[in-house]
Amino acid sequence: MPPLSFSASQPSGPTPLTRRSLFRLTGAVLGAGALAACAPSTSDSDSDSSSGDSGGKDFKFTAWSLNEASTKDALQSLVDTYASGAGAKITTASYPYNDYLNQVLLQVRGGTLTGAVQLDVAWLATLAATGKLVDLSSYAGGGYTDAALGIAKVKGTQYGLPWTTAGIGLIGNSELLDKAGVTTPPKTIEEFEQVLRALKGLGGGVVPWAAMTKVDQLKDFIAWMWAFGSPVVADGQVVVGDDASVEALTWYKKLYDEKLIAPDVNRFDARALFAQGKVGFYEDAIAGRGAVTKASPDKELASKLLPVSRPVRAAADKPRHLAWGHAVAVLQGEGSEAAAKFAAALTSDPKYTGPWFTKAGLPPTTTSGLASAEVQNDKFTKDFTAAIGAFSEPDPLWVYPQFAQIEKVLADQVQAVLLGKASPKEGLAAAKEQMQGLVK
Repeated sequence: MPPLSFSASQPSGPTPLTRRSLFRLTGAVLGAGALAACAPSTSDSDSDSSSGDSGGKDFKFTAWSLNEASTKDALQSLVDTYASGAGAKITTASYPYNDYLNQVLLQVRGGTLTGAVQLDVAWLATLAATGKLVDLSSYAGGGYTDAALGIAKVKGTQYGLPWTTAGIGLIGNSELLDKAGVTTPPKTIEEFEQVLRALKGLGGGVVPWAAMTKVDQLKDFIAWMWAFGSPVVADGQVVVGDDASVEALTWYKKLYDEKLIAPDVNRFDARALFAQGKVGFYEDAIAGRGAVTKASPDKELASKLLPVSRPVRAAADKPRHLAWGHAVAVLQGEGSEAAAKFAAALTSDPKYTGPWFTKAGLPPTTTSGLASAEVQNDKFTKDFTAAIGAFSEPDPLWVYPQFAQIEKVLADQVQAVLLGKASPKEGLAAAKEQMQGLVK
């Protein structure tokens, strides 16, 4: 087939939270029964101990990155360095990511958690609704980008300091795209379909697009509803089921039926397939690079990763991606002032952001950090930031403490449509009714 060449240029650049609604979420989450089995991993980075009030120099730091093999040693080293320089004792605790929010909420509600906490930016509103987070506005002068600061705010208050931010977007395998005759990334949805069909034509078990089709990651479909013109939420009302979202799901179902999308895939499945060189495109955050390259038998896979802006309906449309990122928040209580200073240093001081990027591959959130030689010389990070990170927006459902439940309702109905149990219109109408009920 003739080469597929498209424009290579990148685009240029609710309801109030209440403690009552937060506790409804917490109660539902904690009722799952898994919490008792999740004991934290703890350690101390010690120096001299001091007083236990908010002005003391000792504090706690809780982070899931201290639990993960790929990051725990690098982060512990940074904690130890800070503790030594500050003459502080930092007591650390960690939980697996999938249990982390539940554990943090349990302890915050019980009044037993203090200090600095690593948070997924999606969780900030939920934690802010407890009334236990410290306003970190006075610590936000470390040269952070405006976009990064914005993603760590809740209703205008700086409840987190941004540690790393980007988005979730398409990553392609340039080697497979070359074999399929694709010479430039697709810009429109129509071009994207052409590329997927070209990839399918390669045969050999190649999956054109390892899109999310399992319930646990089908929240990704929100960005595709955006691409077709649905706001998803407008004026505090869920508008899923409007013409644009139905059109988006009709399109998604068509690709699924044509086997351009693989069935029964979540992020971990997609990474595994991509690592084996069997996937043309999958969607991931910037952190996915480490997972796929470490699992791949192809030692050159890192050089074949191609970040691509989300295709749009019309060439003049602006791509939109779901934001992704980590922040460090501080809880009221023992050592909160010292914890806030630590959070600021960890997220903005090149002494910490540089090694964290080098070891974890997660880009910094400051202007100087992004302009550093380490970042600018990393082609994947530079390309990902330009194609995806620059066009990322918060999930419109994050403002609701029940956001996880709301997203699951949507995911259940999208999957039901993919499996042929409902039409796109029927499935999204059912989703809207249930989602709006959870918003109230």
